[in-house]
Amino acid sequence: MKILKFSSVASILLLLLNLSRSWGALDPVYETFLQCFTKRTNSTDDKLSSIVYNQESRSFSSVLRAYIRNARFNSSSTPKPTVIITPLEESHVQAAVICAKQVNFQLKIRSGGHDYEGLSYKSENPFFILDMFNIRNVDIDMKEETAWVGAGATLGEVYYKISEKSSVHGFPAGVCPTVGVGGHFSGAGYGTMLRKFGLSTDNVVDAKIVDVQGRILDRKGMGEDLFWAIRGGGGASFGVVLSYKLKLVSVPQKVTVFKVERLVEENATEIAYKWQFVAPATDNNLFMRMLLQPTTKNKKTTAKITVIALYLGLKDNLMSLLDKEFPELGLKKEDCMEMRWVDSVLWWSNFDLNTTKPDALLDRKVDWADFVEEEIRLRRMSEIPATETPFPHRDGNLFKVQYSITWEKPDPELEKNYTSQVSDLYNFMTPFVSKNPRGAYLNYRDLDIGMNHNGKDSYEEGKVYGAKYFNGNFDRLVKVKTMVDPENFFRTEQSIPVLPK
Repeated sequence: MKILKFSSVASILLLLLNLSRSWGALDPVYETFLQCFTKRTNSTDDKLSSIVYNQESRSFSSVLRAYIRNARFNSSSTPKPTVIITPLEESHVQAAVICAKQVNFQLKIRSGGHDYEGLSYKSENPFFILDMFNIRNVDIDMKEETAWVGAGATLGEVYYKISEKSSVHGFPAGVCPTVGVGGHFSGAGYGTMLRKFGLSTDNVVDAKIVDVQGRILDRKGMGEDLFWAIRGGGGASFGVVLSYKLKLVSVPQKVTVFKVERLVEENATEIAYKWQFVAPATDNNLFMRMLLQPTTKNKKTTAKITVIALYLGLKDNLMSLLDKEFPELGLKKEDCMEMRWVDSVLWWSNFDLNTTKPDALLDRKVDWADFVEEEIRLRRMSEIPATETPFPHRDGNLFKVQYSITWEKPDPELEKNYTSQVSDLYNFMTPFVSKNPRGAYLNYRDLDIGMNHNGKDSYEEGKVYGAKYFNGNFDRLVKVKTMVDPENFFRTEQSIPVLPK
């Protein structure tokens, strides 16, 4: 009998290891999923290589990192998915749901947006990612003044496609063009036109979703309870939203924007105080956002306020309005710029309008919240009942507060220091914001306000953060969840729980 030398044995083992890696044979979960997915989609090997990626796939890391917007979660220590599925068509989404259930793996749904806490692409438990970035068609019907928008589209793509068809139509949604449609609309959707037209979700008239059984349902098929839930209650708790049908809104040929900065030494405190009374009660066509930031002047630390505004009208009318209602701001005509609505979207995103065209909105590369309560009506926002959608923070709320802090170096000590600072600020604000419960906005996800381990105490854990996000609407969301996904297949660390059995 011939004896193999050690070097020969090592070579054979290395060859076998490489072969098994390329076949995915080291991971039986991947093999089982792939067999199921292939059977249900009739995909060829060539097509599968651009849809399904396991950890040994050459493109796995680049696909995973492509839509991680928070660098804190883009490290070697961040838990990685076993498989990433990037569907090209609706049937791929159906197969992904059915086959992930078959291998009993958690399915995280990512639509390519910001996702502050990374709930769509990380987990402490074994999981898959269903990445919807290829489902991004924006089909506009100008006769009907509607648009069907894929969940993987960005707001920038929506705004650009609308501008291609019309200069007097828009849609009320967020400021950042790289925000993903799937998360933004399913979590309510704040934007600069909310005082005139309400939230994004207030202008959603239909949707398509893949449910836990793998069925594709539209509004009629899913029923009004589920349609209600996915317009503010977070779509990923109930299924995989494929697309939303939007009702476009009318905007003027020209709108006006301005940005005014003032230091504490320049009356900033008085302006900030007056803004709280003017901004929620002024003309519905005017939206004024205020930023409070530390800064340095003459090597001394101070603070500044920045008031940024969109007015759905001409600057002469805006000047007349603010001269009367907000003279403390000291707005001048040269501060104001008139432009098309789509250009105002670019301006709000800090693009240089002299060198930037609307197609920049197609570029996909790229906190915490409170509500301040007073007996004052928010016009359009207050006209819609708190129970109309899962988003409840309407009548009786003056404005929303976002706490944010950024740093560039991936240093654990820096992270600890900065997160501690923003925690201190959050705690400092406690006496001045909503109470019992202290409100929060679903699209500003924050695991510090409560986290679900999806075990036997799932309902009680969910109620902690659910009451903050949804107030009295939480119980109805739980009932819908229990009806459509009783085994809690669609879950995250802050998903809607099912009722206790």
